[in-house]
Amino acid sequence: MHCSRARTALSARCDGEELPPGLTARRLDDHLAGCPDCRRWEAHARALTRHLDRAAAHAEEDAAASVDALLAGLRSATARPAAAVPGAGAPDTGDEPTG
Repeated sequence: MHCSRARTALSARCDGEELPPGLTARRLDDHLAGCPDCRRWEAHARALTRHLDRAAAHAEEDAAASVDALLAGLRSATARPAAAVPGAGAPDTGDEPTG
């Protein structure tokens, strides 16, 4: 499976949506088991979703503080070395399957 297809499916899973047609949860999990880049990408996507959910939950209480908290979370995620940031290595062109 190409990483680009896996990441589309991971995005859908993270958002509570159905997986793309023809892709099962088992195939996705099998890809994740063998692909550290996609595991990091999933962890990053889940962290971003948590930050966004928290920001949305607090939006009514204090919009400015929510924005500041979201920006702080994003800054800390982008301040990590490139090797620790999912997708920061060579771009996935979808030409080579992994896992």
